Amino acid sequence: MAYYKDLREHISALERNNLLYRIKREVNKDTELMPIVRWQFRGLPERERKAFFFENVVDVCGRKYAIPVLVGCHAASRDVYALGMMCKPEEIVEKWAEARRNPVEPEIVEQGPVQEEIHVGDNLLEHGGLEEFPVPISTPGFDNAPYLTAANWICKDPETGIRNIGNYRGMIKSPARIGILNVPGKDLRTSWEKCRKAGKPLQAAIAIGPVPAIGYAATVKFPYEVDEFAVSGGLAGEPIPLVKCKTVDLEVPATAEIVIEGELPTDSMEREGPFGEFTGYMASEEVGPYFNVTCITHREKPIFNVFISQFPPSESSTMRRTGEEANLYRFLRKHCGLPVQEVAISETCSASPFVVVSIKKTHPSQAWQVLNGVLTSAPIRKFIIVVDDDIDPRSADSVNWALSWRVQPDRDIRVVKGMIAELDPSLAPPTELRSSYPLPSGGSALLVDATTKWDYPPTSLPKKEFMERAKQIWEEEGLPKLSPVKPWYGYSLGFWTKEFEEEAELALQGKHFLTGEKVAKQRIKV
Repeated sequence: MAYYKDLREHISALERNNLLYRIKREVNKDTELMPIVRWQFRGLPERERKAFFFENVVDVCGRKYAIPVLVGCHAASRDVYALGMMCKPEEIVEKWAEARRNPVEPEIVEQGPVQEEIHVGDNLLEHGGLEEFPVPISTPGFDNAPYLTAANWICKDPETGIRNIGNYRGMIKSPARIGILNVPGKDLRTSWEKCRKAGKPLQAAIAIGPVPAIGYAATVKFPYEVDEFAVSGGLAGEPIPLVKCKTVDLEVPATAEIVIEGELPTDSMEREGPFGEFTGYMASEEVGPYFNVTCITHREKPIFNVFISQFPPSESSTMRRTGEEANLYRFLRKHCGLPVQEVAISETCSASPFVVVSIKKTHPSQAWQVLNGVLTSAPIRKFIIVVDDDIDPRSADSVNWALSWRVQPDRDIRVVKGMIAELDPSLAPPTELRSSYPLPSGGSALLVDATTKWDYPPTSLPKKEFMERAKQIWEEEGLPKLSPVKPWYGYSLGFWTKEFEEEAELALQGKHFLTGEKVAKQRIKV
């Protein structure tokens, strides 16, 4: 089956799979919309989360919008994410690996539905400019404006012409001006700095509501020279159709819902923020680039798409976690040749700083090779733990058990300085972060080798055959559905004598008195 040609086909797929709520009642985009969606991340298990489609949207001033708002369509849950990838949840990692192995270059087409309506020049503000769109307030009571969240910012390197797509928040400052949080080190900021040195503005475009593959690629960190449109094509298995912009030298998704064209001046900057961020805290204001709108194009009846981010878990954390896990697994296993079994990035810790990797170790050095590999893979890593493959890296109970009984802090833990700590309120007081960004000292990371260092006794659980028989009885009795967590049966970890094995077998034969007689003969006088 061909990939979705547009966001609307994806919405239809969500409905067919019972993964979409349609809200027909009037909902205020500034005070009600995002809090409604937030509840499923604070009150439902992940498997029950869905996308939301708000059909009747108003604002705090009583304005009614003809444009609906779609939230959560990319990654309300792992199931939703997989549907956007057109694969099963267990196939996501391989789908990402295939996209990186075989990127598909985009194709330029003459026209597309995203340019059915064009607002430019004297007609730029004929429908209110940016006010035409029902941009929600994400964190009512704290955010200082509506912000674009599912904003796919597109630009080109001014020297090589290579395209870049990144997902950055955008503060609505006027009908034709948008702020952007784009700190040093981000790809768009790198292009901006090159333009600043050349004494010219950076041309950019914002695509809202393209096919899901673009949104997934825009939220994963790739090398600067990688064209995310080609990665998106690899995910889709076919070229992404692009049309040329009307006022800037860029190409944008032909079937997107909305495209906003413009320039980022490089001779001045503005304050942006505060805004509720993925860390779970309000991010203080920053001074940075801003975007002057030169043209707005959209479909005749567009759909406005947003991400819900802020406090984890969220759509943002689910999406970043899933993509980054696949990317990191590929890097460690395929590029570094390390025996990695699974990568788990904690969603509840904002899908960046807390990483657990399970390995099937064949040499003692491999644990530290993995830890150092994770450290270099992305700038925002804070706690990195490597465990054996008998530990479930997604289970806090399983990982905590390994930390408690396979680690000696003086031997198995290292602290590494000099890490980037973007938006991290623990790094310094907010006043210092604002006045000196980035802080020259940087942040730090904790590396933990939580693998066994030698043979251990067996786990103190019944052997597998006994647990399986007990599970069969459990199910026959109609007891509550089980969700087994590692470890759920006893197994050897290398240290177990033949004598102990024989005594356990005697116990299963009802002959434990024989063991009692044996140990009586082995008494030691005191």
